[in-house]
Amino acid sequence: MIKGIIFDLDGTLANSIEDLADSMNQVLKEKNLPIHDYNTYKTFVGRGIKSLVEKALPEELRTEEHISSNFDRMMKVYDENCIAKTGLYPGIPELLTELSKKEIKLAVFSNKANELTQKVTKVLLADWEFEYILGAGGDIPRKPNPEGAIYISKKMGLEPSEIIYVGDSGVDMQTANNSGMNAVGVLWGFRDMEELLENGAQTLLENPLNLLNSL
Repeated sequence: MIKGIIFDLDGTLANSIEDLADSMNQVLKEKNLPIHDYNTYKTFVGRGIKSLVEKALPEELRTEEHISSNFDRMMKVYDENCIAKTGLYPGIPELLTELSKKEIKLAVFSNKANELTQKVTKVLLADWEFEYILGAGGDIPRKPNPEGAIYISKKMGLEPSEIIYVGDSGVDMQTANNSGMNAVGVLWGFRDMEELLENGAQTLLENPLNLLNSL
């Protein structure tokens, strides 16, 4: 029986691609480097902002020194703009309300830096109660390592088998399977159906409210 759901944040609950892209493009423009469009940025996200910075830089500048300096600047710019255009996907508010009515425990696990994850969710998810919200940083490894998801399951007081992990990327599906949770992929996010299936999605959702059928 499903008693809890852990959501990925970017590309699952929140459409953040424009703020991420605009912020990184500002950093690139400051260095007179080529910028990228929103669809390209969808292929850059999923493994944290440092990975995004590395992928956005020209190949010849993907050294530790350049990645580090541009990452620091990106974090500052994005911190100032992380909720400028970011909002919940259509149907997510209704889904969260229905899950709350059913007393399903809710949590968030993101590869976005924890301080940014907390800042975004404090604004976007203020209307619902979440058991635990965790971003990247500290002692817990990034997804697809299962340690964070299992840590959250303990905070929720649930067994992994009682939890659905919902995400939009192969990394999320790997995280779900690595931690023994039910892997549910969403088709409105940043990646495609093939990536989700190749990485172990057990169920695919075309719209948020379809998740209610998995309870």
